[in-house]
Amino acid sequence: MELLLEEIIIYGLVGIVCVAIIFVYLRKGKAASASTLKKVQQAKAEGRFEPVSLHPYIDLNTCIGSGACIKACPEQDILGLVDGKATVINASSCIGHGACFHSCPVEAISLRIGTESRGVDLPHVKATYETNMSGIYIAGELGGMGLIKNSVEQGRQAVENIAKSKKKKVLGIHDLVIIGAGPAGISGALTAKQHDLDCVILDQDTLGGTVSNFPRSKIVMTNPVTLPLYGKVKLFETSKGELLKIWDEALKKNDLTIQENTKVDRIVPMEDGSLKVVTANEESFLTNHVLLAIGRRGTPRKLGIPGEDSEKVAYKLLEPEQIVDKKVLVVGGGDSAVESAMLLMDQNEVTLSYRKENFSRIKTKNQERINEAISSGKIKTLFNSNLISIEPNQVNIQTSENSEEATSLENDLVYIFIGGELPNQFLKNAGIEITKRFGQIVKKH
Repeated sequence: MELLLEEIIIYGLVGIVCVAIIFVYLRKGKAASASTLKKVQQAKAEGRFEPVSLHPYIDLNTCIGSGACIKACPEQDILGLVDGKATVINASSCIGHGACFHSCPVEAISLRIGTESRGVDLPHVKATYETNMSGIYIAGELGGMGLIKNSVEQGRQAVENIAKSKKKKVLGIHDLVIIGAGPAGISGALTAKQHDLDCVILDQDTLGGTVSNFPRSKIVMTNPVTLPLYGKVKLFETSKGELLKIWDEALKKNDLTIQENTKVDRIVPMEDGSLKVVTANEESFLTNHVLLAIGRRGTPRKLGIPGEDSEKVAYKLLEPEQIVDKKVLVVGGGDSAVESAMLLMDQNEVTLSYRKENFSRIKTKNQERINEAISSGKIKTLFNSNLISIEPNQVNIQTSENSEEATSLENDLVYIFIGGELPNQFLKNAGIEITKRFGQIVKKH
């Protein structure tokens, strides 16, 4: 009888402990849900809830709420848990690395581009990276995958498929012309060398493509990546300068050169099935294949205001450390604008002008840093403002607070970061189809 009573007491205590654990677990889950919902509401209010490019889509019927996706994401507050299910918080801050996609134990996450209400213009690209135009391939940012690691892999895969096409070598016709010397183009060129393909590399700027326009000290890669004929690049927190050095070494090691400052004007299909690539200077290259490895920004978008052609106006910041004791105006509200403003703030008097009422599409870390810089007085911000003219010693800005008269500021330099013109017309002229994608699956388990 006493033994039975002891067992009852033990089981009762175990039951109490279990109930307590479940209670604490549920309470924590409820608190986490409330915190996530608060962040979602804030993201919606600030315009960061809607994705702008590649982003995770969660199948709530499959999700088990393990939280693996949240832990795997190197960004902050992109994902959270609500009622035991994963949800997207700051979708506009997602950079599409796919860590959440790979970490999900039940394959509840797919990577998509565009939403049901907001479409994204993308060229038609097959699984082989070939477009609807025979012989023209697209890899990297132009196809919707902008992360360096993704672009490197796509450049490699695209040229692997080109190597399988087995087109006969013809005198005077190259096997491949690569347009763009960014991560996808460099990876593609190294893969072409690996397969003994006659390859020409063209870029309107220089080595690195879009990356070359970043400030020298900017961190551009935080994940390892494997370059063909070079090996695994294991550096973390890699700066622009370090990455460009690696790419330069890889190209020199394999006797590959880039024809820089060569802007391609058009791609013309020929009757024999080859393609003619014509530059802005009317230099032409005949080739069996073309790999478009250019960015989506194309040429910098301009404001179209008086004085914008002044020498003190620039659309990229390369060496911020050399700019000292200047009155600087930075125009824009994206990551490029706020990062440039913060790189300049310690040695200059910086004003940041943005046409909207707050920063809505910048990375969480940038949001925290810019808020701190504004609070400390290192950067002056003019929200709901528009730059209307640029003069030799001043700029004129219209604000919502003073919409009738422009506010004049003393000024030495102006940096404009308002995006770029998409190369849609260039693609259409080559015969490449462009369609608006609404929530299209890019990667699925």
